[in-house]
Amino acid sequence: MNALPSGSVSPERPAAGSPPGALRVLFMDVAGEDQAALEALCPSSWWPRFAPDTQIDADNGAAELAQVLCVFVRTSVTREVLQRMPALRLVATRSAGVDHIDLDACRERDIAVVHVPDYGAATVAEHSFTLLLGLARHLCAARGRALQGRFSYRGLTGFELEGKVLGVVGFGRIGTHVARIAQGFGMKVLTFDPRPRPQATIDLGINFVGWSELLERSDILSLHVPLTPETHHLLDDNAFARIKPGVVLLNTARGGLIDEEALLRALDRGTVSAAGLDVLEHEGGAAPEAPMGCDGLGCDRGWESSHPLLRHPRVLATPHVGFNTREAVARILHETVDNIAAWQAGQTRHRVA
Repeated sequence: MNALPSGSVSPERPAAGSPPGALRVLFMDVAGEDQAALEALCPSSWWPRFAPDTQIDADNGAAELAQVLCVFVRTSVTREVLQRMPALRLVATRSAGVDHIDLDACRERDIAVVHVPDYGAATVAEHSFTLLLGLARHLCAARGRALQGRFSYRGLTGFELEGKVLGVVGFGRIGTHVARIAQGFGMKVLTFDPRPRPQATIDLGINFVGWSELLERSDILSLHVPLTPETHHLLDDNAFARIKPGVVLLNTARGGLIDEEALLRALDRGTVSAAGLDVLEHEGGAAPEAPMGCDGLGCDRGWESSHPLLRHPRVLATPHVGFNTREAVARILHETVDNIAAWQAGQTRHRVA
């Protein structure tokens, strides 16, 4: 198949019912309220199709005809998926990360890939502190005890954030916002980034240190780097062997940054005193909208039967919701539609492949 330039309309047969010349866009993993917002945002020259599913079925007729595929992080855009989409010219992901997309396969087909690099630095940073404060004050256990009518404080002693050393791994938009919040709590902030931003650290009065020093000095370690071959299992047995004993670990970035078996061993040894995780390496043990039961303590149950980290008493986990605020979701949808429209006009922006 001959590659077409960015923004070109492919000559394949039009989809039944689509207006002549309409841009055929397939939106995957779209909830009802988001579909309504997208329908209002999409230009009249588009022919959008919406699917609540996270994965593209082999018999999906809309996929076969789609010129644009719009996905979220739970949809894997593999080489096999691309082979079932002969008309595809653009993949637009409603996320900053692109590790769910086979970029090499897209480049081979001259399929452009665009993302949303900045939709919610505050949103994700605030969720990092939601996890941290929940761990610091044993909120899940405390709420469970209150629901049982038990008002004893014994066994629920927490710790203060003031005076603690926070190690920020990755000093981009989110990491920078995390540092600002931490300073408001009176914490000392250190940062490590493979691509340091010295001016940002100077402006905030933050010390940029090496990886080993960050591990050795941090009371709390918060991850904010993308998942790449270089950062995969950044925290493994070797890293946990060098880490400050009793560290609290936070991850609102990507699950693959942590070797989960190594983390379990570190938790069992007490090297890691607690972990707040919004992401896992292999998410989706339950369907995204699967009904959840209740454990009697006000906490939902579901994935934990299949993942030991979620059963661990010193892990506070959330189901990849760090992005999920009204403000951030609105920005994601607007930016995604703008990205597609720019590509259609031949002025591709936020391109990663």
